[in-house]
Amino acid sequence: MKLTHIIGIIAATVVLAAAPASAQEPPLPAKTTANVVRLQGAGATLPAPLYDKWIAVYQHDHPTVSISYDAVGSGEGIKRFIAGSVDFGASDSAMQDSEIAQVQRGVRLAPVTAGMVVLAYNLPELKGELKLKREVYLAIFAGRIRDWDDPRIKASNPNLALPHKTIAVVVRLDSSGTTYAFTNHLSAISAEWRDRGPGVGKVIGWPGGAMIARGNEGVATRIKISDGAIGYLEYGFARRLNLPMAWLENKAGHFIQPDAQSGQQALLNGSAAAPDNLRLFMPDPEGETAYPIVTYSWLLLYDQYPDAAKLAALKDFVSWALGEGQRYSAELGYIPLPQPVATQALKRVDGIHP
Repeated sequence: MKLTHIIGIIAATVVLAAAPASAQEPPLPAKTTANVVRLQGAGATLPAPLYDKWIAVYQHDHPTVSISYDAVGSGEGIKRFIAGSVDFGASDSAMQDSEIAQVQRGVRLAPVTAGMVVLAYNLPELKGELKLKREVYLAIFAGRIRDWDDPRIKASNPNLALPHKTIAVVVRLDSSGTTYAFTNHLSAISAEWRDRGPGVGKVIGWPGGAMIARGNEGVATRIKISDGAIGYLEYGFARRLNLPMAWLENKAGHFIQPDAQSGQQALLNGSAAAPDNLRLFMPDPEGETAYPIVTYSWLLLYDQYPDAAKLAALKDFVSWALGEGQRYSAELGYIPLPQPVATQALKRVDGIHP
């Protein structure tokens, strides 16, 4: 074979090898995946660990649904919900009528879990359970009791060696449903706090030089590292960091330890007649064994969703959370909903329409 023929064959081979795949054979089809429905939520930090658990379990069984939740505090969650920048909000203070009026698509409040607001503290040298009367913990957060060995604290703790140490109060910086629940309770037990003091709110002006932290987790961490500190936060956060929690005097005059039983009792006593909008507050629950500071935590849902796929996914997720999802509550430090409240919430969710 002549050299020119050999060179021609080699050149042709090189051209074929270098040609794009489309010139030789059809390209492999791109991998296709089912359309994923994405839901975005934001709001309360109190139920965030439970919501994270729910989302993980639900997404595992529903791979075509993607749910994200930003724990930014109840106040910010309500703002984003009103602005329409999320598919659902979350709040431990529900929503006020003035806030609801700003939402043209309408609002449905669905309580999905409940929690206890506890007073956790850091006194390493204290051996035994700290007990606080109502007027005592109110005076601590009002800035009128400043030392741990104050006679008013000693009166309920005669067997504890309370240290001569300054009390470092820790409060929330951000707009918080936990703050709302706590100050709602303080207003229920003190007319002075309600009428002439800071009052009720998601953000208030705390008396004295309180330390501030963002979110329930931030309060828990600040207490953990601050000798002599006491602060209010959700029970589950305090339990996860092994923070000691005070026994608080309830409406019946008994010192009550925060635990699943005392929290459940408070809900049962206070939820007998929930209003149609399910905006139910229990600032000072009845009952001999009821823990005194409990709160529902609500999902904020629109009355209308223009996207049918999002609506179907959202209703299914929330319905699952109100049913099977309740079994994850206790292990994370939350109170499962009383069945009548869960049933009413399901009806509210079922009524959402395109």
